[in-house]
Order: sequence, then structure tokens, then C-alpha cells
Amino acid sequence: MPGKRAMPAMKVCIVGASGKLGRYMVRHALARGYRVVGVCRARSVGKLDEFKGRIEIVPGATNDRDVIRRAVAGCDGVLTVLFPWGRHHYSTGTAQAVLDFARPGARLVFSCGWHITRDGQDVYPPSLKTEERVARWITRIVPFVDIDDQIEACRRVFASDTRWTVVRGSDLEEGESEGLPVWSRHVGDPVLTSNRTRRVDFALFMVEALTHDELVHESPAIVGCRTSSALAHAGGMAPQGIAPRAHRG
Repeated sequence: MPGKRAMPAMKVCIVGASGKLGRYMVRHALARGYRVVGVCRARSVGKLDEFKGRIEIVPGATNDRDVIRRAVAGCDGVLTVLFPWGRHHYSTGTAQAVLDFARPGARLVFSCGWHITRDGQDVYPPSLKTEERVARWITRIVPFVDIDDQIEACRRVFASDTRWTVVRGSDLEEGESEGLPVWSRHVGDPVLTSNRTRRVDFALFMVEALTHDELVHESPAIVGCRTSSALAHAGGMAPQGIAPRAHRG
């Protein structure tokens, strides 16, 4: 329309941009015309070479408060990979910095796994409980991850008054995109039984969540839209859209 001013492109910060999930999110965000700021450790900057000249990179540890303060300045949304590295409160430090420094009203979307629960109403399959027990046993000997730190990070997000969403991913696999995953509020919903999502589609859901206010203060557990459980719930047709396919409780 003549005389109508174009809306400025959304500015998005991706915390953990150099990882597999992070790079997929960068691609999805750029495909939407968003301006992208990526945060990653200095030694991982080279992993972002394919985006050279198209994104701004702020190198540094994602739990470094000054790094996050600079990276999220002026951003409309922040996509954060909450990976529980080591024993130095990496997840909590990252989450708290994002909560503290993102501008008021910004959309904050965090990634984690199904093991995170917001209200205690999730019903976990025995295999997932076994995996967590084994992981905890191994990391007591070799402390390369801290599951409890990720749990605490999400607790802080849930308790905040920001416009947050915590996306809980199923087991992930590589492959071509199948489309936007489906979700439910609780693990244990039959729609989630397949417990499989393409990593590229996990990233797609994260980026899509930025513009869906119905996901504010939700912790969706997701599964691939073409998995057998999702198709069974949708009557054999691949579900469309981001609305939840089912609720429990």
C-alpha cells in the first residue's frame, strides 16, 4: 500500500548458536528475514562460517553475564539452548542472564528435554526413567553434565514474569524436515508415544514459538508430526499448525 511503512524485521538472539540445534535455528530465523545475533564459545565461532556476513556473532561463554547482556540488547526474542554442561551451573547461569538482561516484553524461548516437568503431572515411560538414572550415575563419576542444574534453570524460568516458553524435546534424530512438531502439555499423552523428533523440526518449533502468544507460559512437550503416534492421533493425516493436539489434566 502506498505510503505504508514496512515493519522492521524482528531481531533475534540465539544463545548456543554453534551447536546442531542452534545452527538449525539460525537457518530458520534467516529464512523468515529476521536479524540474528548468535552467541557461542570463541572456539566454536568457525562452525558459523556458513552465515558469515548475515549474522552478528558475540563470542563467549553463554553463562557469562556480560556476553549475554551485550548479545540480547535490543532483541525482540531470545532462543536459548539450555544444555547442562559440567558442574559450574552453566544452565542456571545462562538462563538467569537471559531473564535478567532481555528487554521487557521480549519473547524468551528455551529448549530442554522431556525430563523437565513444570507441574509434576507428566507420566514418564520406564525407558526414560532408566536413561535418567544411568545418566546421573555416570555423571557422578565423570561430571560432564549436570541434570539438576538444568532442572533449576527451568524452575527459574517458570517462576519469572517474563514472556517465556520452555520447549521440551523428545529423542532427536537427523533427517529432512517433516514439518512443525505437535505438542501436548504433559509427557504421557498418547500423541507423544513415538518419542522422536527431527532436530531440524525441534528448531523450527523454537523459532515458530516466537510469534505465537498462545505458547507464552507454556512448556510444550513435542514429537514429530509424521511419527506413528502423531499420525494415529490425527486420523492418519499429518497435523498442521501449532495448536496442541491433546491435553492431559
